[in-house]
Amino acid sequence: GVMASFGNVSDAVNAAIKIQEACNAANEYQLCIGIHLAEVVFENDDVFGDGVNIAARIQTAAAPGCIFISETVHHNISNKKDIETRFVKEEILKNVSQPVRMYQVIFAGSEIIEPVKPVTAIIEKSIAVLPFVNMSNDPDQEYFSDGISEEIINMLAQVPDLKVIARTSCFAFKGKNMDVKLIGEQLKVRHILEGSVRKSGNKLRVTAQLIKVSDGFHLYSEKFDRELEDIFAIQDEVSLAILNAIKIKLFGAEKEAVLKKHTDNVEAYQLYLKARFHLNKFTPDGFLKAIEYFDSAIETDPNYAIAFSGKAFCYMNLRDLFGLPREKCEPQALKAAQHSFKLDDEIDAGYLAVGRIKLHWDWNVKEATRNFRKALSINPNNAESHVQLGFCLVLSGNTIEAVEHANSAEQLDPISILNIWYATGIPYGAGNYEKVLSNGKKLIDLEPNFFSGHMWASMAYLFLGRLEEAIAEGEILVRLNPSPYFLNVLGLIYGAAGQKEKASEIVKKMEDLEGADISNLYHAIGNVYFGMREWENAYNYYEKSIENREQQMVWAKYIWRLFPEFLAQPRSKELLARIEVLF
Repeated sequence: GVMASFGNVSDAVNAAIKIQEACNAANEYQLCIGIHLAEVVFENDDVFGDGVNIAARIQTAAAPGCIFISETVHHNISNKKDIETRFVKEEILKNVSQPVRMYQVIFAGSEIIEPVKPVTAIIEKSIAVLPFVNMSNDPDQEYFSDGISEEIINMLAQVPDLKVIARTSCFAFKGKNMDVKLIGEQLKVRHILEGSVRKSGNKLRVTAQLIKVSDGFHLYSEKFDRELEDIFAIQDEVSLAILNAIKIKLFGAEKEAVLKKHTDNVEAYQLYLKARFHLNKFTPDGFLKAIEYFDSAIETDPNYAIAFSGKAFCYMNLRDLFGLPREKCEPQALKAAQHSFKLDDEIDAGYLAVGRIKLHWDWNVKEATRNFRKALSINPNNAESHVQLGFCLVLSGNTIEAVEHANSAEQLDPISILNIWYATGIPYGAGNYEKVLSNGKKLIDLEPNFFSGHMWASMAYLFLGRLEEAIAEGEILVRLNPSPYFLNVLGLIYGAAGQKEKASEIVKKMEDLEGADISNLYHAIGNVYFGMREWENAYNYYEKSIENREQQMVWAKYIWRLFPEFLAQPRSKELLARIEVLF
């Protein structure tokens, strides 16, 4: 065997092609070549490190006469028109913790290896909690049955050795009356918990059944006829019975975390469940209504820490997703998150809230990373914490670990539109536009009239050079959501496609939007001028965006990859340096 290192990816791949072509011409050797991009250490005339080990494993996995490359190599040469690649397989390699996606380099005379469809293993200790059915005569009690389901999900999520599917994916099956085996197959879990709640005044009837997906066998079934005050005990009993049935034993601190009560006040608890019910609508009105209920819960129990973190979550989404003015969201979110910490510093939602503030509003990636890692140490099953940590890692250049967290988020919340939309930012940052396109198409399949899939599809097509398709998706995007956040995507595409008149119209439209806060649109307008290659105008708006600390500017370098000549400009490097300093 031979190990060779190169200064850049193209040289390595072109050298491998020349070697294989020479071997084929000599008709004497059938070499297997593997290429990986990573940092390596040069010391005492030796080269070593994880990069070398992974390259060696990929070489072992390659077919004779073929060149296999890792995904990081594929990303770096995907825009090279003279190098053709195709996906082959995803495989767990020896001494490598995560599956490695491998691609074949196609050259004259090479045998084409057919792709192997990846098989996702189902983790033995895994569960999905379906929304409990509201059996009350009053439809207004829906918040209570939904809340019970969500609380059990949150309790089980604290267990380190258990994979728990997130609420959004579980609730996608609400009211569909599907066979649990089909649900289990879609969510890739071994166990399903289902149940019902009947609430009448102070009387409760709760049923719960734990079902083994493979054969439909009931591992646990129980009915509780209790008073409303017993709801905490019922949740504890159900959670412990589930863990016992799937053979997970908890001791000490772990058991304490699962059974932790955030309040003993049943009235405050019901107000909290109402707040969560409205929060989960993910609409501006829903968040505002949730804040009202969180405030009522806090008034009833001033020490209700998790209600404060829920309130912070609402304010952040009102700012980040719906563009409410900064002064009406940021101080309130920060105050609520900090107060949550004062009351209880072992709630993952508090660390998630502070981490989001540090990352998106303060541009402090280091502090954000610390908070997200702490959140995951408390609750390893929170898909959003994985996504947010992935953002930090990809912004810091650690794309391999970032992609691992994106994969974890997709496994924990596989059919959540919001989760897939957010998580796709990680392969986008890593330059994997085929994955971005795949996720975009998946989102469109899940909900064709929701903007998220069309946004990612349009961006993927743009970076893959498929401009007509990018325009088509971009136009659907702004038809579904004409906000400045998405108008700038279409304007960028028009500009890159040479349709300057249409791009200029987009700028005018953003400036004329009724009620729009132009001081938060500087990056968006800058992106359109960038697409038109009117770089002086772009720089002027990007300067203002940095001064204004607009959250989208942390992603500027990924947009700028579209035109490498722009990235090479001294002024571009100066702006990136300013963003890095703010990090």
